[in-house]
Amino acid sequence: MALQIFGTRKCAATRKAERFFKERDVAYHFVDLVEKGVSAGELDAISAAVGLGSLIDEGSKRFKDRGLAYMDYDPREEILSDPSLLRTPIVRDGRLAAAGEDPSAWAEFAERSRS
Repeated sequence: MALQIFGTRKCAATRKAERFFKERDVAYHFVDLVEKGVSAGELDAISAAVGLGSLIDEGSKRFKDRGLAYMDYDPREEILSDPSLLRTPIVRDGRLAAAGEDPSAWAEFAERSRS
């Protein structure tokens, strides 16, 4: 399975992750969350690796606009209905994943792809 990067074209951290892997000649598949979103199965696999709570970007404008800080909500349900709540980029390599800007995890993924 090829490395996957979930994010948006406008996200600076997502572009940074893409650049990181391009510079190291690591093949990846980009999943644009604006165009495709994230499927329930993909979300389950990612959340198994990093935890569902850490996937929501509580500092994002979208999180604040929806008022989620002031209510109880099901993170899985909210992410499936609005993928723009995700902390991006999400880099996934099989059962392993990293959410947000995490160059040390990216380096591990790059190393795994070379072996």
